[in-house]
Amino acid sequence: MTETLAGGAALPEPTTPGAAEAPVLEARDLTKLFRVRRGLRGRGTVHAVQNVSLTLARSAVTAVVGESGSGKSTLARMLARIITPTSGELLLDGEHMPLSQRHRQQYAGRVQLVLQDPFASLNPVHSVRYHLSRPLKIHHMADGDLGGAIAALLRRVALDPPDRFIDKYPHELSGGQRQRVAIARALAVRPDVLLADEPVSMLDVSIRLGVLNLLADLRDRSRLAILYVTHDIASARYLADTIVVMYAGELVESAPSTQLTDTPAHPYTQLLLSAAPDPARAERPSLAGRGAPPSLVSPPSGCRFHPRCPHAMAV
Repeated sequence: MTETLAGGAALPEPTTPGAAEAPVLEARDLTKLFRVRRGLRGRGTVHAVQNVSLTLARSAVTAVVGESGSGKSTLARMLARIITPTSGELLLDGEHMPLSQRHRQQYAGRVQLVLQDPFASLNPVHSVRYHLSRPLKIHHMADGDLGGAIAALLRRVALDPPDRFIDKYPHELSGGQRQRVAIARALAVRPDVLLADEPVSMLDVSIRLGVLNLLADLRDRSRLAILYVTHDIASARYLADTIVVMYAGELVESAPSTQLTDTPAHPYTQLLLSAAPDPARAERPSLAGRGAPPSLVSPPSGCRFHPRCPHAMAV
């Protein structure tokens, strides 16, 4: 099967990594409810994420795939502890970490988040030097050689020679270069887990593959546990060892990436695959689903996909 990114750029077949290790980060039954105002007097509850469990193992990439509004980014932010779960728990190396400020900094030193838009996540009035030196100073990672540590980070994300980039501002960099700086900033604290929230969706198709290959290299050489959030199931197959499919805040299917894309079991996964561009596909895609994603203020009972499911029965 020939893989393609959104836009039709062809991807080579992925290599098979080694066996995954014990989980570094584990989520158990994470749920997030948001209270919202409905009209002038009423209030409602958005069921953004409902009872999601997953594990992130060292030297492995887990992809979370789903359409906009499925809860992918909310899940990533809960794993980064930017958003506090309504219920459920997070375990780091099998241990539950308290929510105190001291433990938050300790947690942030091991779990880092890379956001979708690097131009928004980098301060436009500060240079690359500032963005990389700040985490090195806060977490005492420079080992007495701040300039050398910054240069090593830039080389690690293929911004070489470092002198070309170290004193530039975000607006002087391309989109791909900005995202590499954001990844370098996350790597500054030498984390065990990297949470990448749609890291290539804001980039041109021609440079997405370079960032995906950088993430694969971090998995293999730095032995990071990586969560890759995306709506592009083709890039998930290329990069990830395991794919988790989310729909309307719930996990609907999880399997090794090749198995899930070759033999999808859930109708929603089949719908995602039929919508993915594939130049090698001989037949026109069959989009059997109907309707639109449900409101998460009043989600459907039972399986949340049943209003759109071609196999649903009136029983």
